Amino acid sequence: MPAAALKQKPFPTQSTAKHPVLLDLPYTPVEKRPLPPGRPREWYVTHNRRLKAMRLAIALLDSGVYVPNQARNETIRDTAEMIGVHPPSDTTCHMVRALMRYSR
Repeated sequence: MPAAALKQKPFPTQSTAKHPVLLDLPYTPVEKRPLPPGRPREWYVTHNRRLKAMRLAIALLDSGVYVPNQARNETIRDTAEMIGVHPPSDTTCHMVRALMRYSR
């Protein structure tokens, strides 16, 4: 038998799988630290929205959604439910798509 026939095929990864690999959650969240005091309220709202959008963008990429066109609001909200985050607003969904667009 040729040597190529004896070689075992590697397990499918996200890039070679026929179907998206399910997202597993082996990590624990990073310990939260208090935000710096004295900023305007809008700064805190924007900061938290960016963090949430970044978490959702990473989860979408891990689940096989690589193109912003694939990330509709429903998809983003389903992902938020899957990772245990409150459903994002339309503005946050827009920010998630923007992060996916500019990460290339």
